[in-house]
Amino acid sequence: MKIGIGSDHGGFELKEYIKEYLDREGISYIDYGTNSIESVDYPDYGKKVSEAVVSKEVDKAIVICGTGIGISIACNKVKGIRCALCGDTYSARMSREHNDANVLALGGRVIGRDLALEIVSIWLKTQFEGGRHEKRVEKISEIEG
Repeated sequence: MKIGIGSDHGGFELKEYIKEYLDREGISYIDYGTNSIESVDYPDYGKKVSEAVVSKEVDKAIVICGTGIGISIACNKVKGIRCALCGDTYSARMSREHNDANVLALGGRVIGRDLALEIVSIWLKTQFEGGRHEKRVEKISEIEG
């Protein structure tokens, strides 16, 4: 599994912390930036990471901005992306089991580091259940056109 990861300045510090976790766990990733706390625009990074998921350059992705809201909205504008903003472990698990989310969004200014790592761990390990959820995910894809 290869993960894409990206953030704006508001999510930079949490992104770096998550990268340390991925390194410890032996999980391969590509960092799509940003590379500092200098102000940048989250849509640029959400788009870059999402396009990497759609093109299968990476299998799944994690994106981070200050609240996670803006970057998740940007990601969900890319056809084929199901980005879930998660602030708790239950939502992280359900976003994978029921919604087959392929991008996880986090808020770097609203979530603690330890909880963020729990969310990332659960999200990465949880598989899509399929079954009755499959038709719902297909309906989401149909909305995209």
